[in-house]
Amino acid sequence: MSEKSKYLKPQDILIILRILSLPPLYLKGWKMNDISNSLQISQSEVSESIRRSQYIGLIEKGTKCVFYESFVEFLAHGLRFVFPAKPGAISRGVPTAHSAPPLNRIISANNDIYVWPYAFGTVTGQSIEPLYNTVPRVISEVTSKDESEDRKFYELLALTDALRVGKARERNIAKQEIEKRILANNWN
Repeated sequence: MSEKSKYLKPQDILIILRILSLPPLYLKGWKMNDISNSLQISQSEVSESIRRSQYIGLIEKGTKCVFYESFVEFLAHGLRFVFPAKPGAISRGVPTAHSAPPLNRIISANNDIYVWPYAFGTVTGQSIEPLYNTVPRVISEVTSKDESEDRKFYELLALTDALRVGKARERNIAKQEIEKRILANNWN
């Protein structure tokens, strides 16, 4: 592995979140092709991402198992420093962070609405750059299906953005919600 390819990229977080949104039965048996298609990312990018995640210790080498505790710890304590999100211009898009489920049911938004910019979005708010450019399109498509794993994926992405952009209280609640979903695998 070259020196340059050892470093984490934003799509690595996206790919692990997609894996963790799968039903428990598929957590060890997922296929790169399925992840690639669901995220509209090339198979080679998914393959490289898995190698990077194995190298840095987020996915076990030789398996498809995510190290849950390590991943949650990275999200909670490192993500906002490595892949920060700064609210930008007002834009039409897809709600994220505390403006999306599940945090929009827990936290009062105080008129701060955050969105991933997307021309076909349904909400107007301050733009937040997504972890990867396909996120708004993918989420818009999957939320129309209302399937359980797609809802889980959207919630994990929104919670992750709350860790990237939120204030201390929002980050603490987002961390608790992520832990509840990932560590306890509680997907009610």
